[in-house]
Amino acid sequence: MAFLRKIASLLAHRQPARPPERPTTKADCGCPETLPEKDPDFTTSITALGAKLLRQDRRGAGAAFESFAEVFPPAPESGWQVRRFFGLAGRSTLGVDGYAEQLARRYRYCPKVLERSLDGLFRVAKSDGVVTGEEMAILERVSTLFGITPLSFRRLKARHLGKADDPYSVLHVEPFVTDDEVHAAWKSAVVALHPDRLAGRGESAQAVAEAEEATKSLNAAYEEVMRERASLAQQAA
Repeated sequence: MAFLRKIASLLAHRQPARPPERPTTKADCGCPETLPEKDPDFTTSITALGAKLLRQDRRGAGAAFESFAEVFPPAPESGWQVRRFFGLAGRSTLGVDGYAEQLARRYRYCPKVLERSLDGLFRVAKSDGVVTGEEMAILERVSTLFGITPLSFRRLKARHLGKADDPYSVLHVEPFVTDDEVHAAWKSAVVALHPDRLAGRGESAQAVAEAEEATKSLNAAYEEVMRERASLAQQAA
């Protein structure tokens, strides 16, 4: 239950997201009063999404459900019903949008709950040791419907699947830093790898060649980050 307790703690510390002239009681802050693990709508939607993620799990339906239940444990009194629904929902990927949209509407003023839920779905997807292309497509679609930003999705993906292809990791900066900080990190790294600087230190030809390859990676990462940020800014305009 630890993961669901983290989600519940977000509701406990939620802040009203509506204009201040609206009532600010718990009932009106936009978040459901019921905690996620006791919310039938949450259970139904997250179970369906988990089942569709693992519908082709090589371990079989039983093991797939157990992996899901480790992240999103059902209430003891409804465990058999959740297991049965998991089996039915996992027969196809149809309905992903509907279930994701239902969660997005219910927790639309609780974005951290939605992000935690996607974090849990990442855990479910990788529970068999690999995240397939189909599973990643579902995670990306759910992220979009949840209203999670591309940068936040990138951070979650990097956290769960490693950072080898993450340009922010190449530049050794976090996704939330400013453009100036990205530029400064890129420039500092490129300067440190400049061939003249390495040659002046007496580095070998092999070390210089490796530095040139690293510089190409840095340039590519910087270009990707700035291109993505420009696209997001244009979309938001």
